[in-house]
Amino acid sequence: MATFEEIKARQQITWGSGDYAKIAWITVPLADSLVEAVDLRPGSRALDVATGTGHVALAAARRFCVAVGVDYVPTLLEVARRRAAAEGLEVTFVEGDAENLPCSDGDFDYVLSAIGAMFAPNQEQTAHELLRATRSGGTIGMINWTPTGFIGELFKTIAKHVPPPFELKPAALWGSEERVRELFGDGVSSLIFRTSKLRQRYLSPEHYADFFLTWYGPTLKAAESLTKPAREAFRADLIAVANRFNNATDETAVLDSDYMIVIATKK
Repeated sequence: MATFEEIKARQQITWGSGDYAKIAWITVPLADSLVEAVDLRPGSRALDVATGTGHVALAAARRFCVAVGVDYVPTLLEVARRRAAAEGLEVTFVEGDAENLPCSDGDFDYVLSAIGAMFAPNQEQTAHELLRATRSGGTIGMINWTPTGFIGELFKTIAKHVPPPFELKPAALWGSEERVRELFGDGVSSLIFRTSKLRQRYLSPEHYADFFLTWYGPTLKAAESLTKPAREAFRADLIAVANRFNNATDETAVLDSDYMIVIATKK
């Protein structure tokens, strides 16, 4: 049995592999969707948990908030700092863990995460920390991939070829209303859920598969753990998923990824 700390250490290596900054190109629109959904107010203190390359923290800073981004992958934080400097934005990026946030209780008006905190292995502890960092009456806002749809199938495909530790609950459970209600429990006075789609475009289904196998840590590390025939089968399955969800009418790939917005008010 692997402990959460052992799983997290492996995850940290995974997210630091490949080049997530390239994958992050695709998810930039999610940051604006999230900060608008929570009605982010200028002058507020906003924390972006599992900030990655800084999408949500930068979006908060553009709205004149005191913005802080936290992530446990130093290379991603370096990219986030370069992005902030390029835009002349004041954002504090701190190395830290979603399961042990480096802040005092109730430090922030908004605690936000776009497809970040959902991947922390201990979901109960992560929810506890999101609540702890938020002031009473403050807002927790999340965007999480749903268990169904294109990204949900991507996760299932990875797990089919490289099964995760059985102690690890699927990250996409954060895209389920039932699970989010269970995790936040009586720590919130209200919960609002909305669903939407992120459209991704690639040169072809094969380009999608190769792009993710090259740059996206979870698919890259999964492929590296397989024999050559198994890697080829993995790639074929990724292409098959892309073909199944492809909305393009030509040889390109147009893929819609379902996500859920969570807006919670802390008691």
